[in-house]
Amino acid sequence: MLANYGYQDGSGEFFITIDTGWCAACAAKGCQAACPAGVLEVGEDDYGDMAASVREEHRRKVRYSCAPCKPGYRGSRPPCQEACAAGAIRHSW
Repeated sequence: MLANYGYQDGSGEFFITIDTGWCAACAAKGCQAACPAGVLEVGEDDYGDMAASVREEHRRKVRYSCAPCKPGYRGSRPPCQEACAAGAIRHSW
């Protein structure tokens, strides 16, 4: 299942998409530790699996919370994607 966290406004779409099936299969969950802004958290999803999600307080501001990690700032991919061995995290910006 794909879980989309974020929002769309007049300036664009700003979403973090997590494939919870791939995420649940990952034992490391390195994305949470790799996120310098603390946007991600690991917890039980709707199906009882442990998966990453975007913290409630960041869902309406991922554009700003994740800005320092956007591609072009520090490399080709954000740290959470680099740490995600399962390839379960994508960004829309």
